[in-house]
Amino acid sequence: MPGTILVADDDQSIRTVLEQALSRANYIVRSTGNAATLYNWALEGIGDIILTDVVMPDENGLDLLPRIKKIRPELPVVVMSAQNTLLTAIKATERGAYDYLPKPFDLKLLLQVVERALSKPKKAASRFGAQEDEETKTPLIGRSPAMQEIYRVLARLMGTDLTVLVSGESGTGKELVARALHEYGKRKNGPFVPINMAAIPKELIESELFGHEKGAFTGADSRAIGRFEQAQGGTLFLDEIGDMPIEAQTRLLRVLQQGEYTTVGGRTAIKTDVRIVAATNRDLRQFVRQGLFREDLYYRLNVVPLRLPPLRERAEDIPDLVRHFLAQARDEGLPVKSIDKESLEALKKHKWPGNVRELENMVRRLAALYSDDVINLSVIEQELQPQEIGTSEERLHEDESLGMAVERHIAKYFAAHAGGLPPSGLYERVIREVERPLLSLSLEATNGNQIKAADLLGVNRNTLRKKIRDLDIQVVRGLK
Repeated sequence: MPGTILVADDDQSIRTVLEQALSRANYIVRSTGNAATLYNWALEGIGDIILTDVVMPDENGLDLLPRIKKIRPELPVVVMSAQNTLLTAIKATERGAYDYLPKPFDLKLLLQVVERALSKPKKAASRFGAQEDEETKTPLIGRSPAMQEIYRVLARLMGTDLTVLVSGESGTGKELVARALHEYGKRKNGPFVPINMAAIPKELIESELFGHEKGAFTGADSRAIGRFEQAQGGTLFLDEIGDMPIEAQTRLLRVLQQGEYTTVGGRTAIKTDVRIVAATNRDLRQFVRQGLFREDLYYRLNVVPLRLPPLRERAEDIPDLVRHFLAQARDEGLPVKSIDKESLEALKKHKWPGNVRELENMVRRLAALYSDDVINLSVIEQELQPQEIGTSEERLHEDESLGMAVERHIAKYFAAHAGGLPPSGLYERVIREVERPLLSLSLEATNGNQIKAADLLGVNRNTLRKKIRDLDIQVVRGLK
């Protein structure tokens, strides 16, 4: 027996297209252009599924949805909208929509959704309260098809604690996705704790993640809590997960499997209640094949894979992104600017190797440095010219001293704490990290001869032996 579908859309032409497509699929269709008629039909028990637009002349479809679900909680409601933002998708899901379809959509996809809803009707309870005042605070910008698919997936994940692995090139907005999952999810009242694996020296990662006890190592003068404990009840964002050393991967896997961990130097297991969102700009499958990343950990993290497209794959979003960044610059006190149409077209044709971050930096630079209120094409062409200086990181650092290199890495380490401070005992931990390569290379240069290495280093032989034991350095003797 064919199902009856109720269609509500203010646009008569869209209703006609939907009526024709659904009728050809042997569904019975009733359509209207206002919310009141739709509600009355639902109240009378008419219809097996509803297709409703968000914008209608008498009432917002998202506001109507909870009232329909209250009288007929089993009735699947599919929300359609040209307001293709992340918050629209989230609100549709949180208010009980069976599915969300951003306009324009493929009619084949619509028929698939209708068929699935009628064969397996789902009851979707409201999980969140309305957040009308946040409509303009969308963390992700873009209405391209690529971003619409991201929004649909994110909306379905908001009410879950599933582990998410976000992949994408640098600058695509992976942390924004993680923050959106947290801020609009069921853990929004808990802390959001990010940690960048690439910014933490590998010897310190376990202490950073799990904390350490007093006396766990030289310089650990007091107990320090780790990021897992900081994120209790909230979300832990593991950025650049591909840079995590194998040893720390093993401990992380154990936490994901058992839901508990021990601090460095501790013996008591601590229960953890965090949602894990990981991100990488590397091919972890290739890392697995190379033995650089644990396969079992990869599958534990890759429960829901989410690939963020590079900016060149969604160039149609560039005008919206530019307006967003110009508005941000204005709110921060920079002069009010606009960019003309020709300039926007030029920006859309650029490849953007640095992705959204590169575009944001350029827009802020334009707002700060150029005096004209309207940025024209000549300015954009000048900005987009290849830069000859500083294009290679190797060239940037090839002449720096050891002190400069250490300073750069320590500054990066502090920056990774987002305004906070690292755990206590930093001096000893940094000294140990510098000592290890110094002693290892000195022993290698002397073919493992500890007497020669001690003389080379200018330290007592017994001191060197103690350091070798403490740092667990493997000494190999022999000829080069």
